[in-house]
This record gives sequence, structure tokens and C-alpha cells, in this order.
Amino acid sequence: MNEQSNAAAIAQQQMFLAQMQQNQIQVQDDGIDLAELWRAIWAGKLTIIAISFIFAVASIFFALSKPDVYKASAILAPASTEGGAGGLGALAGQFGGLASMAGINLGGGGGDKTALALEIIKSRSFIEKFISKHDLLVPLMAAEKWDMATDTLNFNNKLYDQANSKWIRDVKPPKKAEPSSWEAYKKFLDLLSVSQDKASSMVTIEIEYFSPTMAQQWLTWLIHDVNNFMRDQDQTEAQDSINYLTGQLKDIHVASMEKVFYQLIEEQTKNMMLTKVKAEYVLKTIDPPQVPDDKAGPKRALIVVLGTMLGGILSVLIVLIRYFSKK
Repeated sequence: MNEQSNAAAIAQQQMFLAQMQQNQIQVQDDGIDLAELWRAIWAGKLTIIAISFIFAVASIFFALSKPDVYKASAILAPASTEGGAGGLGALAGQFGGLASMAGINLGGGGGDKTALALEIIKSRSFIEKFISKHDLLVPLMAAEKWDMATDTLNFNNKLYDQANSKWIRDVKPPKKAEPSSWEAYKKFLDLLSVSQDKASSMVTIEIEYFSPTMAQQWLTWLIHDVNNFMRDQDQTEAQDSINYLTGQLKDIHVASMEKVFYQLIEEQTKNMMLTKVKAEYVLKTIDPPQVPDDKAGPKRALIVVLGTMLGGILSVLIVLIRYFSKK
């Protein structure tokens, strides 16, 4: 019995020693792998330096080839709706159902109009009309940089023949030489940034472009046009409501109902008056667009750093793959 116990104890000790030796070998193998990895990188250091240098130089040329971009910005606030909102709100509580049946909107707070205006600014139909109205297709789609000395745009002669005022770009169907309104819309949307602070309700609108003067001008036009667009919509709606209510009065012979309709007409007339009086109908300018002095991009130093890092990582991978594939 004792001999069997001793044999079992010896066997356990041998297994323990074998496991310890295996762990030591594994640790040694890991150390050898790391050392070998470092030797492979060190052996290919010239390749790594060369590829990283090529990427760094290419990044410098790429960064310098990118034209400067300037950002014009404006801070706006929702225009006050006082003067007519109180009366309309009171009537909405009393005669909201009747007005809804007549297709008349008695609500419409300033916040709702602001949110609607911001969505309209980014809408396709509004931007396409804006580009067409101010003749922005050529500077938007054909300009490639801005000449600071002459304050003029330089156009890509492969896209637009400035001497003959003709589009000459070579594109595959269904596209045409002259960019479509959809292409112009997507290009303008890339330059435009619209945001609203939820806490203060302040609206920030920004436009990036090669020319700082044109960026400021475009933003000024944009704010003016969206205010006019919202004003025209409300004027049309108010006038349609007045026409409808006036026509319905002819068929009403109850004094109490006539009073209701006259009140509705009065409030719609006040609404019409407000659209004509307020210059900044929906968005009121707090900080108007200014011609920016400093460029917003490109960030050339960052481009060079990232390009060099990419070259270094790629060169290390190349060296390791070559080393272990040969081995």
C-alpha cells in the first residue's frame, strides 16, 4: 500500500515538473517571437523610412494642392410673434373647431415657424430656387479656388469655358455638360450648416466657400430669402382665409355667428398686417454675416501628420509580411 502511494506521489511530482517545463518553454517561445519581430522591423528599417518619407512628401503636396476655404456664419433668433399671437391664441381656444373646418390656422407659434424655416432652408425646392435666383450654378459647380489678389474666382477650364460662358465638362449619360439642379442642390448642401441650440433657441447658419466675400454674400441672401418665403406663405394663407370668411358671411343670418366670423376676419387681417410690417419675419439677426479673415480649412498640418502615420503603419506591415513569407 505504501509503495503504491509513493508511486502516485512520484507520478504527480513528475507531471508538475513537466507542466512547469512546458510553461517555461512557452514563455521562452513568446520572448523569441517578440525578439524576432523586432529584428524583422529593424532589418527593414530603411524600407520603413523610405515609405514613410514618400507618404509624408505626398501628404505635403496633397495638403498644399487643396484650396483655402472660408466660413461665414450668422447667429439668429426666432422673431417675436407678439401683436397677433395673443388674439389668435384666444380665438383658437374658443373657435378652434370652427376654424379648422374652414381650413384656417389660428395657432402657429414662433418656435414652430422657426423649425419650419430651418427645414425649408435645407429643402431641395428652396435651394434650387435660391441657386437659380442668384445665378450661383457656375461659381458653385465650376470654381476651384479663389485669387486673393484680385478677389476673383478661378474656374476649372475642363468644366466651364469662361470666355464663351459654356459648360464643357465630359460626363456620361444621363448627366449632361451643364450640371443639373439636383447636382447643384447636393453641392450647396455640402457647403451649408444649420443648427439650433435647444436651450436658448438661437440658430446658427454657416456657409463654407473659396471666397470669403461670396460666402458672406450668399449667407445674407439666404437669410433674406427664407424670411421672404415664410412671409409670402403666411400672406397667401391669411388672404385666402379672409376671402373664404368674407364669402361665407353672405349666407349667415345669425348675429352670433356673424360676430364670430368678423372676429376671425379681424385676426387674419392683423396677421396680414404683421407680415408686411416686420422686415425679419421669422429669423431675426443677432450677429450678421461678416467676411471671414481666417480660413476654416483645410487643416494641412493634420493632413501631413495622418499621411505620415499611414505610411509608417503600411511600411511596417509590408516589412513583416515580406520577412515571414520568406521564412
